[in-house]
Amino acid sequence: MKVRISGLATIGDIQPGDELGPRIREAADREGHAIGADSIVVVAQKIVSKAEGAIVDLRTIDPSALAKTWAAHWGRDPRLVELVFRQARRIVRMDQGVLIAETRHGLVMANAGVDHSNVAGEDFATVLPDDPGRSACALRTDLQCGAVIVSDTAGRPWREGLVNLAIGISGMEPLEDLRGSTDCAGKQLYGTVVAQCDEIAAAAGLVMPKAGGIPVALIEGYKWKRAEGGLQSMLRPPERDLFR
Repeated sequence: MKVRISGLATIGDIQPGDELGPRIREAADREGHAIGADSIVVVAQKIVSKAEGAIVDLRTIDPSALAKTWAAHWGRDPRLVELVFRQARRIVRMDQGVLIAETRHGLVMANAGVDHSNVAGEDFATVLPDDPGRSACALRTDLQCGAVIVSDTAGRPWREGLVNLAIGISGMEPLEDLRGSTDCAGKQLYGTVVAQCDEIAAAAGLVMPKAGGIPVALIEGYKWKRAEGGLQSMLRPPERDLFR
């Protein structure tokens, strides 16, 4: 299998109300890429949030006593801490200046997806899109492509460093279930389910550097099972969560 991953570098700054589909297609045309029915388009959460107006003016945030106390202890902005609290369904851990939270989407990530980087001004932060799956579906319709993944960077338990993972999916089966098939030695696989959308998002991250201004990647040559997709099947239910 030969897979090609290309970052789009000429999309430019995104403002609330901008239509991402035309901006992505115009950038692809300028850079000599064709987006077709077999293309996978990976889009950074940040530009989706910006386009959808998921930007919060921190000057409107009145921090709670808990946010002020915790922020003072760890040298954090209490307004950002309070915004994380408001975006969280559940606080998983608050320690060593790190806030791990479960978002209303069911994602467990640092700061509940609240991000102060790559946003103009000190008083603004982005939050996750209201429905990343719906955003991915709308982009897939606009682009007439095979699949769209909205990605965000996240840490992983027991591993240092960040990787891109999928937070919104349209057009592909999120998980590749290999149970019942055999490996190259002829042995049957019993528990192998590959998170292919996360693997694709992570691969796209290679051409989407955090400070590089490249918020979209096109992937050609990868074969996948077409489906309406959806993040829910990737979220481990509480009764199977050994780490909760």
